[in-house]
Amino acid sequence: MKKAMQVLPKITLKQLSVFVSIYQTGSTSRASEELHLSQSAVSSALTELEARLQMPLFERVGRRLNQHPNAHPIYIQAQAILGQALTLEHYHKHQAGQIHIGASTTIGNYVLPPLLAKLYEALPDAHIDMYIANTQEVVGEVEQLNIDIALVEGMPRPTDMKVIEQRAWRTDTLMVFAKSHSKWLANMDYNHKEKCYELSAERLARLPLLVREAGSGTRQIIDEQLLQHLPHAEIVMAIQQSEAIKHMVSADIGLGCLSQYVIQAELDKAELVQVKVAGIDLARTWWLVWHKARHQSPIWQSFIDILTED
Repeated sequence: MKKAMQVLPKITLKQLSVFVSIYQTGSTSRASEELHLSQSAVSSALTELEARLQMPLFERVGRRLNQHPNAHPIYIQAQAILGQALTLEHYHKHQAGQIHIGASTTIGNYVLPPLLAKLYEALPDAHIDMYIANTQEVVGEVEQLNIDIALVEGMPRPTDMKVIEQRAWRTDTLMVFAKSHSKWLANMDYNHKEKCYELSAERLARLPLLVREAGSGTRQIIDEQLLQHLPHAEIVMAIQQSEAIKHMVSADIGLGCLSQYVIQAELDKAELVQVKVAGIDLARTWWLVWHKARHQSPIWQSFIDILTED
C-alpha cells in the first residue's frame, strides 16, 4: 500500500509574524520598522498570506489598513503558532522555564506575592513576568496569548469562550466597611460581639459609597450581589485602585466595599470597621484562566500545583 504523502503547510512563520505586527501596530510602515524589513517586503508577505488563506485580512482604504472581521481569529491562531515556535527555539536556553502570569488587582497586590515566593523556592532560576490590571483587561491579555495563566476575581467574560479555559480556584468575601467612629454610622446599630455595624439595605442605600471601576472583578460582584438590592444607592465615586478607596474611607468620605484581603490589617487595628448588610451575601469565586492554545510548560504545571495545594 502506497504511503500517503505528508502535506506541508505553505504558510511561513515570516508571513505570520508580519501579519501579527501589522495587526498590532495598524500599518505596514510601523510593522516594517518593528521587524527591520522593507515596507515592500512587509506588504508582499501580507499579500502572500492572504492568498494562502484565500481570504482578506485587512481592508485597504487609501493608505490605511482597516481590520477585516477575518483578522481577529487568524491573529489568535498566529500568536499561538509563533509562541510555540519561540518556545521550541529557546527550549534549551530557558530550561528553567519562563512564565507570564496575569492577575486582577486585588489578587496581584495581596495574594499573589507569597505564591510567587513558593514558585521561586521550587524553581530558583525561573523567569517570571507579571501583568496586574482589572479582570477585564487581564482576560483580554489571555485572549491575545500575551499571558500564560491568569488569576482573576469574579466570573471571567472572554469574548471567545471556545478558546478560553477557566477553573474555580478559591473563594473570597467582599466587605462593606467604614472608618471607625464614622460620622455616617452615628446612631447606627453596633454589634459588640461581632465587632461590626449592622444595617438594612435601605439604610445603606442612603449612605455615600466608594466602589471600584467598571471592568474590575470586585465591581462585577458589587453590581450583581449588592447594588441590585440598592437601586437608589448613592455611588459618589468609582475608583481604579483599592488602596485609594481604603484611604478615602479612612478620611470618612464615605463607605467602601472591597475584599477582606485588602482591609484585614486595618480591621485588626480597629482603624476600619465592617458593616454587615442584612440579607446580602458578598462571597465570590476567584478563577484561573488560560488560553487553550497556550503551551503548558513544566513551570506552568509547577505553578498550577502550587495554586492547587494552597
